Amino acid sequence: MDSKEHKLGIDRKKRLLIMAAALVALFLGAMDALIMSAAMPTIVADLGGLHLYSWVYSAYFLSRAISLPVFGKLADLFNNKKIFLISIGIFLVSSFAAGLSTHMTFLIIARVFQGIGAGGNFALVYIVLADISPLHERARTMSFASSIWGIASVLGPTLGGFIVTYFSWRWIFFINIPLGLLSMIGLAYFLVELREKKKKIYLDFKGVITLSTTILGLLTIFLVGGREFTWLSPQMAVLWAVTLLSSVGFYYSEKQAIDPILPIDFFQNRGFSMGNLAVFLSSFSIFALFAFAPLFIQGALGRSPMQVGVAMLSLSLGWSIGSLVLGQVSNRLGIKRAAVMGAFLLIAGCLLTLMFTVNTTMVTCFLVFQLSGLGMGFVTLATLVVVQNSVNLADLGVATSSNQFARTLGGTVGVGICGGFMTSRLSGAIDALAAKGMMNNAADSVLTGSGKNFEALLQPEFQSRLAESARTAIQEAIAGSVSIVFWITLVAAFLCLVFCVLLPGAKKSDIKS
Repeated sequence: MDSKEHKLGIDRKKRLLIMAAALVALFLGAMDALIMSAAMPTIVADLGGLHLYSWVYSAYFLSRAISLPVFGKLADLFNNKKIFLISIGIFLVSSFAAGLSTHMTFLIIARVFQGIGAGGNFALVYIVLADISPLHERARTMSFASSIWGIASVLGPTLGGFIVTYFSWRWIFFINIPLGLLSMIGLAYFLVELREKKKKIYLDFKGVITLSTTILGLLTIFLVGGREFTWLSPQMAVLWAVTLLSSVGFYYSEKQAIDPILPIDFFQNRGFSMGNLAVFLSSFSIFALFAFAPLFIQGALGRSPMQVGVAMLSLSLGWSIGSLVLGQVSNRLGIKRAAVMGAFLLIAGCLLTLMFTVNTTMVTCFLVFQLSGLGMGFVTLATLVVVQNSVNLADLGVATSSNQFARTLGGTVGVGICGGFMTSRLSGAIDALAAKGMMNNAADSVLTGSGKNFEALLQPEFQSRLAESARTAIQEAIAGSVSIVFWITLVAAFLCLVFCVLLPGAKKSDIKS
């Protein structure tokens, strides 16, 4: 980061108002994915289109990931206020459209545009928070964004259930309107441009197209691989080919671009590359835990969905608490040291999951996941600050969105890879149990053949139809299958530590600023 820092030119009150308006926009996007889980069964019952169920989530997720780097670059070229208001506007219009949906296809299209707006919101929130903060307060300011995720994780599912029960599922979208307008009014009145933008603007259309195609291809591979298509299927081969070709095209387009959307030279910067690799691997671990720990708790421990929710809440809150704590002590602790400490906490949490058995208590699960979440909170905030500090102020948007995208990509790849290993191992274990005749005919019809319904393993009604010995055997099979996920997350956490150790130390100018 250049030692010459911009003068803020805003008083404390205006700074707090800008923060509040920006965090409301972040809250909208954070709530959106969580609140949907409670409403989707009712939406499907009303609109039909069960075969499109997963695409209500995937369409939002993919478009959000693609729009992140695009909005990050736009924030470096144009006025932040205008770009932020546009992204919130897109989110609100698409939310209104989603609430008016009469069939599933229309809802999915609306979700695509919701994802575009949410991606812009996520990118702009962290860019604006960094812009309005002196370097020595940047970690503290951005730690408040992490608290929003914790609040959303608590309120999201509960609020979704309340709205669906007492109002209509359409209000989970309509509720975005007043909150979004409040955020827009606050930003319109108080947000000021603090960075000098480039006078000559060159839009890198080739870079946008090739990068978007690469992101779409890569994320789709890990979303559908091993689920809708086998890894060695012709469809997957085509996806890999398109992704590789577009990535090559992106590399050459960025080399030739006057003002590239993501300069290749940034990856030669140790802070930029090591910070993004570290958060990629930490996200790999933590999102795999988010995805498969519930399977262990409900399937292997026989716990209720409510208890699963509480355990996962400990992971979310640990992440938020970790970021908030680091925000308060970052100046004394040091950013690199905080990242390394976070990686050690993440390793400790992943290591302890290897001791989980069918007799593990919920208190143990809660504490272990809390530890992993704390580590993630340290790593995500520390690496974001390192990546932001590794570039000039003019490129703050690109740096910020690259770090968020690394988190998104790490989570997607982690869930995809762990899902493939876990499913394969569980399938083999269930086949072995069926071959031994340990399950009755009703269970055999569900768990054998080409269309195994592993979700049935989690249903109390299904398990109650099994003999005690079969139920115990299934729970041990699930525990053994999820243990491969715990091993993979541990390896990723160790690699995260390596890259955290390789992060550059803070510059004296950064500490004094």
